[in-house]
Amino acid sequence: MSTENVKVYDAEKIVVGRLGTRVAKDALMGNNVVIVNVEKAIITGDRRSVIEAFKVKRDIRTSSNPTRGPFHERRPDMMVRRMFRGMLPWPTPRGKAAYKRIKVYIGIPEKYMNAERIVLEKSRYRSMKNKFIQVSELSHELGWRSSEVA
Repeated sequence: MSTENVKVYDAEKIVVGRLGTRVAKDALMGNNVVIVNVEKAIITGDRRSVIEAFKVKRDIRTSSNPTRGPFHERRPDMMVRRMFRGMLPWPTPRGKAAYKRIKVYIGIPEKYMNAERIVLEKSRYRSMKNKFIQVSELSHELGWRSSEVA
């Protein structure tokens, strides 16, 4: 995947849901999509209620054999990519092909350092007035360990 035919989104201080709708649409239209700085994206809502909701979801297992899953990610990039999957028509071949065109990264990889990044300005400043939690903080609360998270 060369950097010429790729849409690179910067997720810093962007609401995950608003970013996801744009990313899902681009992927369904056949574009390769890269999201960088995903750990700095935000989820709106009260901090405690968002963490509690994700912890309840994490505890869901099959009743017959809990080791079979479903398994829920704790890493920010995998967690957000899975959220984007919910915005695609997953059971169809079109949805699965679109999901494969989405790449999500923590930080900015060297490959995309000089690429032109798309920033969704409207959702950035309006959402910062409401209650929110960063994806990295949520991941840390769910048990993800990183040297970058304080």
